[in-house]
Amino acid sequence: MSNEFSVEDRKELLGIARKTIEHYLKNGNKPLFNDVPEKFKAKRGVFVTLHKKGNLRGCIGYPLPVSPLFNAVVDNAVSSAFEDPRFPPLEIDELKEIDIEISVLSIPEKVERPEDVRVGVDGIIISKHGYRGLLLPQVPVEQEWDLDQYISYGCMKAGLSDDEWKKGVDIEVFQAEVFGELEIE
Repeated sequence: MSNEFSVEDRKELLGIARKTIEHYLKNGNKPLFNDVPEKFKAKRGVFVTLHKKGNLRGCIGYPLPVSPLFNAVVDNAVSSAFEDPRFPPLEIDELKEIDIEISVLSIPEKVERPEDVRVGVDGIIISKHGYRGLLLPQVPVEQEWDLDQYISYGCMKAGLSDDEWKKGVDIEVFQAEVFGELEIE
């Protein structure tokens, strides 16, 4: 996926995410943003990831384009900070230790075989019998997984056995434009 967003766009989207989390910590609700650029009004799949001292602190998103980009950033910034069931809600004193990353997703497309997945390029959605799991494209690179490990972890994320893909699962791939506060400071 080519870079669709300029450095200024990226800074603005990351600023929206940070302001949203700060506002929510202080007021308990989501802020309203006026004068949003037109390109932020297109519906997009988006994940917001929080890291604290290099470790995951929250990650939630919409895999499909169900909401305008800026709304998806607002919603998922709040969800990542306060509603990720893997972590306690973010505390105000943690805010200065958090860095934010945004992944803007392409539309998922079905692939026929696991070998069609490109590690480090494609995010995956694994599904079977109503179970569904998603991993962003940067995850296998960060974890140093090969293709088999990537697909296996995708199965486990879906609540399936790690070798379920060998018996047959549906695999969709997507790409993401990923950018974070650490890289544009």
